[in-house]
Amino acid sequence: MEIKKIRIGQTITDYYFGASLSQLKNVADKKHSIILTDEHVFEACKSKLKGWNTIVIKAGEEYKIQQTADTVIDSLIEMEADRKTTLIGLGGGVITDLAGYVGAIYMRGIRTGFIPTSLLAMVDASIGGKNGVDVEVYKNLVGTIRQPSFLFFDTSLLQTLPTAEWQNGFAEIIKHAAIKDAAMFRSLKEHDAAWYQKKKSELAALVRRNALLKTKVVQLDETEQGDRKLLNFGHTLGHALENQYELSHGQAVSIGMTYAAHLSEALLGFKQATALVKLIDQYGLPTYADFDRTKVFDVLKHDKKRERSNLHYILLQKIGKGVVHTLPLTQVKQLIEQI
Repeated sequence: MEIKKIRIGQTITDYYFGASLSQLKNVADKKHSIILTDEHVFEACKSKLKGWNTIVIKAGEEYKIQQTADTVIDSLIEMEADRKTTLIGLGGGVITDLAGYVGAIYMRGIRTGFIPTSLLAMVDASIGGKNGVDVEVYKNLVGTIRQPSFLFFDTSLLQTLPTAEWQNGFAEIIKHAAIKDAAMFRSLKEHDAAWYQKKKSELAALVRRNALLKTKVVQLDETEQGDRKLLNFGHTLGHALENQYELSHGQAVSIGMTYAAHLSEALLGFKQATALVKLIDQYGLPTYADFDRTKVFDVLKHDKKRERSNLHYILLQKIGKGVVHTLPLTQVKQLIEQI
């Protein structure tokens, strides 16, 4: 197991790479820790969780709401959790978002750690301290930015994932390559999701590379005043589509990246839109989609990246070089309607 101590803002987070769930007792005290997980993960990990205090919630994005957070807080009170308790989120992005949010507000903040169990959570959702809940169709509208005390990466937990969850994770990996890592983009072109599923050490290395890439961006801009906005590539349109059409996060972001590539082509002369769309397709993700432009644009207007009548849209100058582009909302609508 490799341990890296990384400072983000005022917090030092311990990153445990190549970890195994059986080693968790060396990181958190069983007696004074509570694991928050969902029904699916609990069933898959039941034997490994013997002796741990657990709170188990229903699985799914529709439960990432304030009502669930309140239920978790009620359970913490019942279990007599105090300021010395560690709350551990074991699961995908929904669980890490909820655990981070509850951990930030319960008793004004208790020690929190994440054990991501999906590829998406390992390379993206669990990293960077953003956490919170959805409000109706508006994703992550309520939340905080607070770094976890530790991140625990056990890639063996990925082996039971369904195909759709692998695709979800690869959408974020492709995003990272597109905005910051041209070498990784070339490497991804040589393989596909099935290849990484079979190659354990290559998969672990890919997870580590992406976790550290996102961490580096967050280190330089924890509260998203500048470069951290780049991580929203594909997410502006993606989030507007995700809840409207009950798409998975990866599917929505992939469609968002496809349209952002064409916006980049129109506005910045980006020449690799075809290569990006081809790679998205290679990893089994959707590209173009039929959607109600007016309905989606109405949701997009409430995006957190909007400032008055402008929207910070993430575009590409070239593969590996993302830029924040401020566009009037009227122009965004016009351009999306043309694609």
